[in-house]
Amino acid sequence: MVCSDKALKELSKTLGEPTATRVGPTWSNHLYSCSFVYPTGTMTLSVKELSSWPETIAYYEQLGKQLGVRENIPDFGQGGFRTTNGSIVVRKDWKVLTIDVSKLPPSFGVPPTPSSDISYTVADVILGCWSGR
Repeated sequence: MVCSDKALKELSKTLGEPTATRVGPTWSNHLYSCSFVYPTGTMTLSVKELSSWPETIAYYEQLGKQLGVRENIPDFGQGGFRTTNGSIVVRKDWKVLTIDVSKLPPSFGVPPTPSSDISYTVADVILGCWSGR
């Protein structure tokens, strides 16, 4: 879903960037991930599938400690936060979505948009697919 052709096309349209080259997806230790490689940088999307609420919350909190929390985003999924590098982490059901924009330039897309805002937009698109919007 996060690495599907549909997601790739939707993100290209939303970000105003030419279609990226998708690397992956990979599946390892219940982590599904892929990278979208654009001419000016790379964005990596991943979803960790967990087995229970306690396991999901523990993983989500571990990412917060590992990546650093710049701000909480309570209206995304069942909780989300922006990391110190502008990436986004969102918890929904027993899944944790990470939008890593650390390898994008500071300004990206058409019109040029701060990468931290790009991560928010991408998370919104992906969550929209999850909920069937």
